[in-house]
Amino acid sequence: MGQQEKVATSLAGTVSEEISASLTAVDAELARRYPGDPGTRQPVHTVYVPGDVFAPGTLRSWGDQALAALDKHAPDAASFAAVLGIPEELAGPVHDRVRAKLSREPVEDLRIDFEDGYGPRPDAEEDEAAARAARLVSQAYADGTAAPYMGIRMKCMEAGVRDRGIRTTDVFLTGLMAAGGLPEGLVLTLPKVTYPEQVTAFVQLLEAFEKAHGLDAGRIGFEIQVETSQSILAADGTAAVARMIDAAQGRATGLHYGTFDYSACVGVSAAYQASDHPAADHAKAVMQVAAAGTGVRVSDGSTNVLPVGPTAQVHEAWRLHYGLTRRALARAYYQGWDMHPGHLPTRYAAVYTFYREGLEPAAARLAAYVAKAGGDVMDEPATAKALSGYLLRGIDCGALDTAEVARLTGLTRADLDAFSSPRRGDLTVTAP
Repeated sequence: MGQQEKVATSLAGTVSEEISASLTAVDAELARRYPGDPGTRQPVHTVYVPGDVFAPGTLRSWGDQALAALDKHAPDAASFAAVLGIPEELAGPVHDRVRAKLSREPVEDLRIDFEDGYGPRPDAEEDEAAARAARLVSQAYADGTAAPYMGIRMKCMEAGVRDRGIRTTDVFLTGLMAAGGLPEGLVLTLPKVTYPEQVTAFVQLLEAFEKAHGLDAGRIGFEIQVETSQSILAADGTAAVARMIDAAQGRATGLHYGTFDYSACVGVSAAYQASDHPAADHAKAVMQVAAAGTGVRVSDGSTNVLPVGPTAQVHEAWRLHYGLTRRALARAYYQGWDMHPGHLPTRYAAVYTFYREGLEPAAARLAAYVAKAGGDVMDEPATAKALSGYLLRGIDCGALDTAEVARLTGLTRADLDAFSSPRRGDLTVTAP
């Protein structure tokens, strides 16, 4: 063992205590502003349906239309893989999982739209549509046909539509309460946010609703939609989106990039408005940095190129959507928007290929980290967190099975959750 070293110090014990005391406020601020990822499931996409179009069979209809598109334009695993460039060894597993997903849970997150997709309507008509949306959402959760996440996008907090947006939110939430209460998967989306004060105003609205119904403070969260340049760079040169997260007072759950409104705002011509435009990359990079560590998730936007028409045209649209989705995943944008049922096959194909092609390397690296086995990559705790998060996302969306991840890593779901949690402390690994 060798000679035992003599340990000596020079500082009085009070120095450490004084330093800790001086940082007490900073410690509290770090815990408040950067609690880390909530550890809950994040949907891989959001589907928007206008408020007057949403019906009891909407979710099933989207799944059936997506399956019909597969049957017509890529009827088997080989043809689907050939269109998208999926590796041969993944063609069967991805195709089978896509079809199973479309049959079982075609939509992970649904937003009933009362903004751009709905437009201006007479007040009585929008009132009735909002009340109907509340009734149908409540029924869906009651009978087990709901998507994991559902809610509305109301009109924004700008002066011309503010009162209408507030009333629609009130009608919808009141209807949910009358039908039995707010579902766990409830999501609200606040669009066209330009100033943090608009977020503060929406928080005020939700606080008033919670008090009126005796709900716990903070029960209702919401997403902030980034559709203007002022959301990214304020007039004083600061990143307004970071201030918006703070203004939400812990209620913000997501930042959603609005591809076309934002592109138009910064002058991108219609032919080049896309989620891979440099202007879009800049906006989402700022959103990503602003949201990091706060527990707020970032979502990419959508493509408006629809997979409709003859087979060759559908295949071209599929390749575009698949490529944009894969690009977003590589940049850690794990959610996006889908505008048409025909986008569902390529959304899930891109997501499932992303997770299945990385399953064995990620599992091996995580298992080696746990076993301290080394290898050709020296991973750190932060990488173990990323690896476990990757595997958990794959499990949550149906790309991976818990059993196969356990077989490859030797870890249970609880172990993966512990690694991915920012406050996991000392991890005790259990056998699967």
